[in-house]
Amino acid sequence: MQNLIKMKIIAQGAEAIIINYPRKDWVFKDRISKSYRIPELDKKIRARRTKAETTLLLKASKIINAPIPEEEHSQKEHFRITMPYIKGKKLSEHLDNFSLKKQKQILKQIGKDVAKLHDSNIIHGDLTTSNMILVEEPATNLNTFKKNYSLTKSQRSVMTKSDAKQSIASDSEPIIYFIDFGLGFISHKFEDKAVDIHLLKQALEAKHFKNWKELFNEFSKGYKKSKDAGKTLSQLIKVEKRGRYKHQ
Repeated sequence: MQNLIKMKIIAQGAEAIIINYPRKDWVFKDRISKSYRIPELDKKIRARRTKAETTLLLKASKIINAPIPEEEHSQKEHFRITMPYIKGKKLSEHLDNFSLKKQKQILKQIGKDVAKLHDSNIIHGDLTTSNMILVEEPATNLNTFKKNYSLTKSQRSVMTKSDAKQSIASDSEPIIYFIDFGLGFISHKFEDKAVDIHLLKQALEAKHFKNWKELFNEFSKGYKKSKDAGKTLSQLIKVEKRGRYKHQ
């Protein structure tokens, strides 16, 4: 009972509830049961979506900064993902408070990270600043942070010296964690990658409208690290034209 009291709901949506468990610095993502579904079908859908998101998180976390599910605990609960609690600033709430120079650095890094995801055919599905956390840790503590908040026990034990050197080399770049892959999927289609970027562009225009054009320009600079950046950004223009036509 004492453990339950310490738990705190930090977010709730139509599909899931997010609970913080401070005692172990964990976050639980529990998929909500839908009363309008047949019970057996509801269980299958929730279990399938939970497993799919866990798999996507595991794959993404090998490429960019993303919370790594604690597999041992997640497997026991078919509708729950157990992840480390990322201590940082949600960009949807804090991006506008930074200097324009820092905002640009952050968006350029986001572009680089999304390029890595797309080169691995990972579509986030809800690419907004609400699903990005900026971690402002001292450079000397970066490796400690990654061990404490991103790696499972088994993964911590095999972190190599080359991994540590690579982490140190990236100290000057903003550390951004991507969360909530609940709408994510695997696709090699430029259309899906373009729609992913279009969602971010819309989010910048709506939430960070003061400098959104400059910020998206910086994102594009970072995204050009993608091997297929030209094709994806060309497809983005087509996606936007279709959107404008629909709203006429």
